Amino acid sequence: MQSDFSVEQRAGCMIQQMRERLIDPGLCGRHRRRAVDFSRQCRLTFPVLLLLLLRKSVKSLQARLHELFWELGGDLSSPSASALTHARAKLCASVFIELNQQAVLPVVYGPDHGSLLQRWRGHRLLSVDSSLMRLPTHEAVGERFGWVQCANQRGQLERYPQARVSVLYDTLNELALEGRLEPWVRAETELATEHLGRVQAGDVLLTDRGYTGYGWLASVRACGAHFISRASRGSFAAVQQLFARNEAGVSQLVKLSAPGPLRQRCQERGWPVELTVRLVTVRLNSGELEVLVTSLLDEERYPTEEFAAIYWRRWKQETYYGRLKGRLDLEHCSGNTVAAVEQDFQAMVLLSNVESVIIAPAQEQLSARTVARQQPAKVNRAVSLHALKSRLIDLLASQRPVEEVLEELSQWFEANPVSIRSGRLVPRRKPSPSRSYHYQRRVRKIVF
Repeated sequence: MQSDFSVEQRAGCMIQQMRERLIDPGLCGRHRRRAVDFSRQCRLTFPVLLLLLLRKSVKSLQARLHELFWELGGDLSSPSASALTHARAKLCASVFIELNQQAVLPVVYGPDHGSLLQRWRGHRLLSVDSSLMRLPTHEAVGERFGWVQCANQRGQLERYPQARVSVLYDTLNELALEGRLEPWVRAETELATEHLGRVQAGDVLLTDRGYTGYGWLASVRACGAHFISRASRGSFAAVQQLFARNEAGVSQLVKLSAPGPLRQRCQERGWPVELTVRLVTVRLNSGELEVLVTSLLDEERYPTEEFAAIYWRRWKQETYYGRLKGRLDLEHCSGNTVAAVEQDFQAMVLLSNVESVIIAPAQEQLSARTVARQQPAKVNRAVSLHALKSRLIDLLASQRPVEEVLEELSQWFEANPVSIRSGRLVPRRKPSPSRSYHYQRRVRKIVF
């Protein structure tokens, strides 16, 4: 059934929702540290602080304050960097989580615009994975997230704080349903299980080799969702046999049972103690064989030949982390406190979701214009992120009509596309400290 709504209307509705919530006193009341915070008439008000944090930059704090207040009202003076530090100490990072959960995702997945979503055979195609994030060297940050010790070339021991990032990600619509920043020692499967509260019955979750234990598979089925997981060579006995067979295009049903130590836990949580799964073998372009474990058992509805392409969609989450850490320079935190680290992370999760929604109209136009080309065009995400951050005040804190600002942004996006080079293979080189240093210092490009 064709939707009566367009991607332009969806983007406008989302921005209008965010505009209204930013100035809602209730939002401030729910996400300030104390009841008296943000009660005084000061220049760094609650909405202004949120705008500044959403425009995260590698510039000095004072330079960012000057630019913000000039754009807000042509003010040549601005609060000090110290005032910003005091103001953000009053703010809980949960404000960005609420904006994402109440102003962005309900618009995208709501009944009015749900038909605009991309799905695979009627399913949302979700992925969950974790990544490690280096944090500012500060005692409180290390106590909260944990320390990592390393030795330099002289054998001297050094340490730095590190966190584990875990995100539940919609790979077809490029949206983060939930992001968690936790101590790095926490298991990624434990964090993945906590994401399941955001999963709906019928969703399909894509996971890498670290998640293909029985506990994860059972927890996914218990919430009514499905899984497509890449199995390791040391996985279940039936998987090991398929690796030894080394034949692509095989599809077979097997029954898995919860191992002894896990059986009681499954019973306590209401998880199944036996699962019938389907094992599918695919051959990568490198010639390597992979075995996928899935709960999608119907061969006719879910043909074996589709699984290689569908599992490849999991790579979208890797590129998502690449944008957060690369273009948005997530590890270059704008403060040295636990609160600043959490605010930066949740703000960037929200900002990336807003960007995915507002580029949709331009992407629709580019796809229509270049459909006959050998290499269709897509929006350049580096350009779109820069444009969004540059025009954030016009979008969220001005009296200009939302549609007018979005139209200008769409023209900007369409003017600077990149080509989709399908089947392109770039050899993965073995990482080394010198190559990493060269990339970080001379190659990596950030937004600003």
